[in-house]
This record gives sequence, structure tokens and C-alpha cells, in this order.
Amino acid sequence: MRRLLLVGATLILVGVVAVALRQPAPSTAPAMGQDSAEADLRSRRGALVDQVVFTREDEAGRVTGLIEAGTHQVFTQGISNPGIFRRLRDSLATGYDLSYGTSSELTLNPAGPELADGTLNPFHVPAIREALNRLVDREYIAQELYGGLAEPRLLPLSTAFPDYARLAAVARELELRYAHDPDAAREVIHREMAALGARLRGGVWHYENEPVRLIVLIRTEDQRRQVGDYAANLLQALGFVVERRYRTAEEASRIWIATDPRAGRWHLYTGGWISIVIQRDQAEVFSFYYTPRGRAEPLWQAYEPAPAFDELADRLQRRDYRNWEERQAMMARALELAMQDSARIWLVDQLNASARAANVEVAVDLAGGLAGSALWPYTLRYADRVGGRMVFGTPGLLTEPWNPVAGSNWIFDQMIMRATQDPVALPDPFTGLYRPQRIAHAAVTVQEDVTIARTLDWLSVSTAEEIVVPEAAWIDWDGEAGRFVSVGEAHDAPVTARTRVRVRYDEDLFAQRWHDGSPLSLADFVLPWILAFARADEASRLFDPAYLPTFEVFQRHFRGWRIVSRDPLVIEVYSDQGFPDAETLVANRAPAPQPWHTLALGIFAERQGELAFSSNKADRRRVDWMSLVAGPSVPILARHLERARERTASPFPGVLDELLDEDEIAARYRALADWHAKRGHFWVGNGPFLLDSVHPVAGSLVLERFRDFPDPADKWLGFARPAIPELDLDGPLVTELGTADEGGAATFRLAVTLEGEPYPPAAIDRVQFLLFDGRGTLVERGEAEPRASGHWRIAPSPATLAALGVGANRLEVAVTSHRVALPAFASHVFATVPPGGTEASP
Repeated sequence: MRRLLLVGATLILVGVVAVALRQPAPSTAPAMGQDSAEADLRSRRGALVDQVVFTREDEAGRVTGLIEAGTHQVFTQGISNPGIFRRLRDSLATGYDLSYGTSSELTLNPAGPELADGTLNPFHVPAIREALNRLVDREYIAQELYGGLAEPRLLPLSTAFPDYARLAAVARELELRYAHDPDAAREVIHREMAALGARLRGGVWHYENEPVRLIVLIRTEDQRRQVGDYAANLLQALGFVVERRYRTAEEASRIWIATDPRAGRWHLYTGGWISIVIQRDQAEVFSFYYTPRGRAEPLWQAYEPAPAFDELADRLQRRDYRNWEERQAMMARALELAMQDSARIWLVDQLNASARAANVEVAVDLAGGLAGSALWPYTLRYADRVGGRMVFGTPGLLTEPWNPVAGSNWIFDQMIMRATQDPVALPDPFTGLYRPQRIAHAAVTVQEDVTIARTLDWLSVSTAEEIVVPEAAWIDWDGEAGRFVSVGEAHDAPVTARTRVRVRYDEDLFAQRWHDGSPLSLADFVLPWILAFARADEASRLFDPAYLPTFEVFQRHFRGWRIVSRDPLVIEVYSDQGFPDAETLVANRAPAPQPWHTLALGIFAERQGELAFSSNKADRRRVDWMSLVAGPSVPILARHLERARERTASPFPGVLDELLDEDEIAARYRALADWHAKRGHFWVGNGPFLLDSVHPVAGSLVLERFRDFPDPADKWLGFARPAIPELDLDGPLVTELGTADEGGAATFRLAVTLEGEPYPPAAIDRVQFLLFDGRGTLVERGEAEPRASGHWRIAPSPATLAALGVGANRLEVAVTSHRVALPAFASHVFATVPPGGTEASP
């Protein structure tokens, strides 16, 4: 559970921090209320600043000084170092925003048991991986290595997201089962090593008369350096010969991401993840982190989950359950199986502070911080003026190649990419619920047995006994004929679906423009769908076997899509996959445009065997991983652009003929050629910023405001500070066994407030309590009873209290709110003693 501090006799939630936190006060800079500033804001379209310069800066200790000196205004990497955080907190020139979506783990190489060079890889054995959970001391990592700016984490569920609170009872039981127990871990590891044929001689494990050597790949930019050394020390103490390889993000990615695990270039990596949005539904994490369906890279393709776990992870990813109760049971079982698999050893969830100048304002995601915020490009501004230039410091820049199909997944690359893109729906930074950006309305229809809820009013939800997919809907792709296959052609019998999403896009959608001046067209929606099927077609030169697991998941739930209307654009998508939130379902189903002409260049280059969209295919073909922004890919793409202009070439001439005439094709290529001549790259988007220039050697790039962006600049400025509940739990310190009754001493009081005021009862979703006895066994769970505004009463049953043994017990409370997705936790320890008895002092 979250980090708790002892205050008097009651444990009170203080987030995850063991240092005092002071949220920055509102800026004292001149307000934008001046007539000229208000006029500028009303008349402005798109971004509120004119230019953003990204520069490489990986020294977190320099952040406060650089902001104070005025050379930088914002930093993308969250601050998790306690000393650096205190300097940031105490400076009058700086501000910060807190986020909770970053996690740290140990990524294990599962290949083996023998690697390509004949050496032994112990981490191929699930039981050894599972034992590492008991070997590591997460409390030590959170408190000593992260200085209290972290929370111990054992499960693939983030402790900051709703599913952890929903499954709190199961989570706590597993956390107790896998609690720190180095002796138990050592016993299992010794047993399994012997079973592999290894022998312990002189305190060192040997296999085939050679010491068992483990390569620990350690990131150097943050606390993961200390985490890596800690893990290496533990492994050495177990009898392994450990080689520590310290690497930056870019250097490490070339090893753990890009190489075949069987090559044996690493055994353990200090991994880190950040959720860029609040994940209201984490059902996909099991497939993502533990199966080949997660990503196309070689590491994921080496995963071999147990069949029962793989099937359950697949079902959860497809949301293949009848009701909420079945879903929760499946999630609980998947957590158990994930711990038995342990391809990753989860360590901590971090608290991060996104650093900025005091006069800078920006919407920061409660999970992903600034780097993960979908709204940062729409809300970034100076508090006292419109326009201007900002300099961002970032630890990683162009870490991996950029392409829109299977390019870089690094958080800092993705952050910049998002500024150049304009999704059709955007997530609320505090709740994770999606809001429309280019959608006028969405209508969701689900079968009567599908569990789904609607919160916002931009969409509607209805139920139907049966949803029949129209025979004209597209369900497959015929690569040889170059056309979509309809449901009627593919199936003799009617096809049904569990969900239908009808999306009506904005009336003026096709009046909008890409950054190179090209107007959006229907081909921008259709080509990405074609490519999704072509990459899974073994007869296609675009085929990528590493993409197959992802496509197969999609194919198992996809039931067809069709264009209902072209103007305005209305598209229907049919699927057997659902989500608990209707808003999430629409956001995941609504087709989004990509510029067909830049995709076409990549398609031409991959067909010719010169480049590849994915790193996996690039490695297999021994060609460059495609980048549209820098490196050797750019001249290759430029050559294909010239050929395409000469032939007025369409990437899929059959199906796109009715969508593209020669004039549009020629105009698109001409605009792209002019764009490349001016800016030197092929990254074209439609977001509030365009990529003006890229300087890989200098370690910088420049974003410029896109002046033709259609939206008013203040469209997304309504997001204020997140309303995270603050908890104060109080109750008796000692309860006599057999004396508690409905109004007796074992009644606990909970105050839920926000900035000192009662939290609105209507905003409270649920107040759940869990009662654990002295052995850590969950003996009762229930709901708190509302009392006066902001106050709740918790009364465990007299029978449960009477059955408690003598000793210390713990009451834990989880509060969820409609205003934020982040659950709040509090805990209270009390003792049960015999009637009339007292305990001797030690």
C-alpha cells in the first residue's frame, strides 16, 4: 500500500513521500487579465507559445539552476531524487507538478536455458524468476534508494490506478505472500540451479565447468543506477559472477530492445515504465508485459508464458468476459499467474515532480506527468503573456528512429511526437476519461451482456439483443487483388458483434490541413487500415512476423468496419472487445488519420528491402530501422519521393483509386517535396506544433506553432489542479476482545477533505475498508457509512472483532473519487487485548 507516516497513534496517508511536499503557489507574475493579453488569447488559434526548443540535458541536478538562470523553462524528466526535489521545491523561480504513473522494475532475459554461446541463463526458469520477488527488499529500495519518493510495488498493476483499489484484497494477499524473505528465495534458487545441472563450488555457481556469469545492464541517468548495483550485489551473494554494464538510455536500448535475447548480451536490465495516461482499465497489462503480443521487439518474442496464463491474458486483452464479477475473478487469477511467471520483477511506483519555471503553466497528466501529458501542446503558456519561446531540457532526444508505424516508443520521443499530432479524442489528465477532439458525436451499441458505463455526455450508449454486422462492412484484406474483403464475401452466415461504435466526425474535418499544407482526405483514414492488414500478410513484401501476435489479437475481436457517410464522415466499427468505460471504447475504435503520402514513402522503401518500419524486421533484413526525421533513412525516402512524383504513384492503386485522383497525388507529393527541401525531414503531422528542424549532432530540435491549426487557443485551458482526496483515519488504539458492539469502541472515523474543506460527497465513488489480523490475513472487507459532509464511519462486524486474536491488527481504507482516478489510502493500527487485561511493558 502507499507509504504511511506515524502521526501520534494514527497512520495517515501522505502520498508516497517521506519528505515534506509544498505544492507551488499560484504564479505572482502579471495575470493574463489585461485587455491586450485577453484580446490576444481570444484571437489566437492553436498553440499559446510560438516556439519550443528541445535540448539534451540529462543532469537532473542542474534543473533548478538552469531554470533560475533563465536558460530553460521546462524539463521533461520527472524529478524523483529527494535532494534535487527539495532544491526545486524551495526555489522561488521554479514550480512543479506531481505525477504517479512511473514505475521501476527488473527486466529479465527469458531465453534459454542455454544461450547461443552455450552458457547457462538461470532466468529462463520461471521458479527462479519468481523467487527474486522474495529476494529484493522493496521497502529498502523505496526508502533508501529513492529517498521516500516511491512506493513498493510487487504486481503488474500500478498502485496509483483504479484497478489496484478495486482488487485491493487480492493485491494485499499477494504482497504478503511475496514479502521480503531472502532465505526462502535462496532455497528455491539453489534447488532450481541444481536441477539445471549447475554446481556450487567455492561459493560460485558453475555450469559445464565454467562460472555462471550474469550481465546486469544498468541505466545511469537516475536511481536505477543504485537499483542495478543493489540487484548485482544480491546476485553476487547468491554465487553468481556478475558483470555490471552501465549504459545510458540510448546505449541500453541497442542491447535489451534491439538484440536477440538468445545472443546473451544481457541477463537483467533496470527497466522503467511510464503510463502516459491514467489507465482506468489495466486488463491489457498481462498481455503487454508477459506475452509476445506486447511488442514486436525480440525480447517480447522470446516470452513463453504458461498456456493457462497466456489464454487468460489474451481473454483479458480482448475483454472476453460476461460481466464485471467474471472480469474481477479473471484479473485476480491473472495476478497470481503473473507472479509465477515474473518475466519482470516490479520494484516501486515513483512519485515524480515535473519541473518548470514559476511563470509557466501547462496541463500535466496525473499519471504520466509532463512527458506523458496529451494536453501539454494545447495548454503550454506563459502566465503573463501569449506567444514567446520556451526551452525544454530532456534526457533523451531521438533515442530511437521515428516512424508512425513501429517507431520509437521512448517517452521523450513520444512526447515530442504528440505535439505534432492531433488525435480524434484526448484523455482527461485527471480521470483518464476520453474527451472528443475531432469527434462531433459517438453512438455506442453493446449486446445486453456487455458491461459498460458512460460518464460524459458527448456520446450515447444503448443495448441490443443482437448486433448483426452489415454484409458490406470490410473485415479483411486481399493483398493479391489489392482490395478489402467484405463480411458477406468472407462469411456464409451472418456475423454478429458484441459492440458497435458509430463515430460522427466534425463537419469541417476535411477543411483541415496537414503541416505541409495538404488538406485531409479519406485516404488518410483508409491507408492505415490497409497497412495494418498488409503487415500481417505473408504474401506481402510488407509482412513482419513480429507484428503477427499483435494483429492476431486484433483479428480475434475485430468484426468489420464501414464508411457510413463521407461528408460528414461517419464510420462504424464492429468488435467483440469491450471496455468498462464507453469513452475508452470509442477512443480505441475511432479510426484516426495519418498522412497517406508520408506513409507511402515508407511503404515503397520497405517493399524494396531498403528500410523497415520495425526494429525486428530491420534486424532480420539487415537494413536500417526507418526514421522519417534523421539519419540514413532520409535520403532513401527522398529518392522514393522523386520516383513517386515521376510516376504519380499510389501505394495501393486498386482500392485507393476511387479516393485519390492524379491531381491530389501530384499535389501531395509536391507539398511533401517542398516540405523536405525546407526542413530536411519527412515528419508531417496535423497537431498544434510542427517539427521545424532537427539537429541530431547538436542534440536539439525545434517545434514551431502551426498557424493553420483550427482550434481556439483556449480550448483546453479549463483543467485546474487535480482534486486528490486527503484522508485522516482515527479510531481506538486498544480494543478488548468480546466487548466491541455496534456503538462500542471499535468504531473508526474517516475524514475526507481537499485543501482543508470537506470533499463533496457526490464526488466520492467508493469508500472501502479492509481489516487484517496480526498474521496479515484479510478477515473482513466492507463499505464505510457516510455521516456529515466529508466524514465516514467504519464499523467492522462485532463477530469479526470478537474472533481476532490478541495482538496488533490493521484497518486499511481505500477511497476513490469521480474527480480523479488516483485512489487514496489510509491505515490505522490497533491492538486487541483480553477483556480487562493489560499487556506487560517490554
